[in-house]
Amino acid sequence: MCTNTDISMQNKLKIINDPVHGFIKIPHEILFDIIEHPYFQRLRRISQTGLLTLIFPGATHTRFHHALGAMHLMFTALETLKQKGVKISDEEEKGAMLAILMHDIGHGPFSHALESMLMDDWHHENLSLLLMNRLNVEFNGQLNVAIEMFQGKYHRKFFNQLISSQLDVDRLDYLKRDSFFTGVSEGNINTQRIISMMNVCEEGELVIDAKGIYSIENFLTARMFMYWQVYYHKTSALAEFLLVKILERAKYLVSQGINLPATENLKYFLYRGKSSATDEDVERFTQMDDNDVIQAMKSWQNSDDIILSYWCKCVIQRNLPKTIISSHPFDPKFIEEKIKNTNEFFGIHNGEDLVHEIKRKLLPYDTEKQPIYLLQKSGVKLRLDESEDQLLSGLIVNKTTRYILTFPRDISN
Repeated sequence: MCTNTDISMQNKLKIINDPVHGFIKIPHEILFDIIEHPYFQRLRRISQTGLLTLIFPGATHTRFHHALGAMHLMFTALETLKQKGVKISDEEEKGAMLAILMHDIGHGPFSHALESMLMDDWHHENLSLLLMNRLNVEFNGQLNVAIEMFQGKYHRKFFNQLISSQLDVDRLDYLKRDSFFTGVSEGNINTQRIISMMNVCEEGELVIDAKGIYSIENFLTARMFMYWQVYYHKTSALAEFLLVKILERAKYLVSQGINLPATENLKYFLYRGKSSATDEDVERFTQMDDNDVIQAMKSWQNSDDIILSYWCKCVIQRNLPKTIISSHPFDPKFIEEKIKNTNEFFGIHNGEDLVHEIKRKLLPYDTEKQPIYLLQKSGVKLRLDESEDQLLSGLIVNKTTRYILTFPRDISN
């Protein structure tokens, strides 16, 4: 006969069907409690890839999907390490899974694009930590270990490396997931193979068994291709740029006394000045999602302000400005010509607001900041880029920069 307690436990130990990883287990009740919390449920309404649907129509997945996937990969990684003799307690397992589950809980509408516009210089990781601390109070200290791991303060370093490093379960999930939903096969990494090669050295750091070197190189090159082919695709970069400019313009207009229709919470942030986050800031922030911004842009298409109206129409109607991409900065004279043509076409004097040079740079693998180490059979650890067996690592240690010039499509000829 089942007691009420047994039934409660059974109801919380769910199995979720994920299109990328298959069945995802929830092995601890506290994980289910966090997933059910409004802070976390909001992630269902936060896009994982911003406005990438304008370029890749299938990229409709959310931060909610990604967080569950990362939690699953964390569980898989910990099980692998246990099988290799690494002692991991139940509390450590719960802590690591909670930390990765909540690592993106502080993301705002359209993820990275609007962080600085809505909450000044509050990076989403700062907001995630703030929300974790609030949840920790609510759940009577059950998140203590998770918070230590998230901050890198836990005494066993490999837990934090699994959460945030150049080879963490966060990256393993978003690369495979984004590849799946965008249809860009270059990002389809073998997460199971990579995780099976994970180990912990005597110093307590995360390492990769030396025989897994080519899987790691494939992971690094896949990430590089995904950035240039997907995340930094010129139209993707433009769409993210437009989101920022729209909110920037809206904040400027309201500062000039112009009333703009918006949801109550978005309007609050449009009028908010620079300051440290207050309790009201946090409360309102956790009630906002992509829908607030989409609704505003739909309305602002009809704004009397030509700049704001133009940008909103570009996004909502997907009538995007023209873009040119280059590996070198554009000639200032060429940019001035585009500004002059813009002024003439729209009958304005601030054409520089519609002509911009966007810069994107990427360092595929940083040899200094938390480098990836290979564990030799002898027990000696060796940096990936120093291995005699590496084929590609030495080629992806240099920063690459691309420049994108955007201007109204009407003046493209």
